[in-house]
Amino acid sequence: MDDILQSIPDRAMRMWKVIAIISVTIFTHTAVADDLKDSSASPHYPSLVASLRAQSAVDFCGETVPLEVQDIRERLEKELLLTLADRPQVILWMKRSPRFMPIIENMLAEHGLPDDLKYVAIAESALRPHVGSPAGAIGFWQFMRATARNYGLAVNSHMDERRNIYKSTLAAIAYFDDLYADLGSWTLAAAAFNMGEEGLKSEILLQGINDYHRLYLPLETQRYIFRIISAKLILQNPQKYGFQLTEKEMYPPLEFDQVEVHCAQRTPIRLIAQAAGTYFKKIKDLNPDIRGYYLPKGTHAVLVPKGAAPDFYARYEKAFIEWQENPDRQIHVVKPGDNLSSIAAFYKVPLPAILIWNGLNPRKHIHPNDRLIIYSPIRLPEEETQGSE
Repeated sequence: MDDILQSIPDRAMRMWKVIAIISVTIFTHTAVADDLKDSSASPHYPSLVASLRAQSAVDFCGETVPLEVQDIRERLEKELLLTLADRPQVILWMKRSPRFMPIIENMLAEHGLPDDLKYVAIAESALRPHVGSPAGAIGFWQFMRATARNYGLAVNSHMDERRNIYKSTLAAIAYFDDLYADLGSWTLAAAAFNMGEEGLKSEILLQGINDYHRLYLPLETQRYIFRIISAKLILQNPQKYGFQLTEKEMYPPLEFDQVEVHCAQRTPIRLIAQAAGTYFKKIKDLNPDIRGYYLPKGTHAVLVPKGAAPDFYARYEKAFIEWQENPDRQIHVVKPGDNLSSIAAFYKVPLPAILIWNGLNPRKHIHPNDRLIIYSPIRLPEEETQGSE
């Protein structure tokens, strides 16, 4: 076969390749067209044009959106079309909503804020705790580090409460409350949430207008409210837009127990998991605000799987003692000429593990007489370990 292919002139070979590519392209486009045709023919999948025609009276937090203004209608239609075009994302919104939306709804109601603000979290993060922006915003409400700290959220090497649904929502409520008191409009408050209050107030002053819909703002902020409203329209009536999910298809609400963990020293999270009868990932998933592999010294409220709280403390104490008495745990005293790579190679452990065990920054150097914790069955000769404990 190879001999036959080699005998075909280069020009003919190129022609056959072009024909093959065209054939694949035609097949793919035909398959996609058939799929769209089938979907459009379904009574549960209304056309995009029909979805636009259905829009009449629309509001955000009780503030009417003036759709009679052509430019404003166009802006809403654009965002609604783009949102409906990304059907997998909308399905994920719907499936995640039972897990997080009741928490946000209850907290907004308790503090007397409009229910529509819950859709800001959809637009900001799609209800994902770890999502981040290029500018450094993190978490459910996409707080920047400085704003998060201003509203009482811990953001440090051990904890990032922007990822905590309860604490970050409480901070968002306080922030929205302040923005509304300052700007007198929930629509403007949401715009300021996106671009910053000082920037928005400057534009209001320079343009002499305090109507969001008529302000010339950064393009992202001009789209922002309409993205939120699009999420609201679809999630309030998903069947109208062709989304048919049953209750069983939704992701279940969060279920957990809360325990207070007293750490006399820097403590591995895997000990918490062991005491809770689960695994490391489950503790991290329930506590996305905890960073890294260790809890720092102090007392921490930690979520554990539902039903794990009884006898947790007895199991935790036992796990902690076993960890401290681990026969493979030893102290390596750094000597002149040592480096992390050579130490890792000697003990036959991964270098990143040494960094994590000791809370080391890979950009910083180790020095003679530094003491490193190593977990390895390979031990130094007796004369090299004396005085190291």
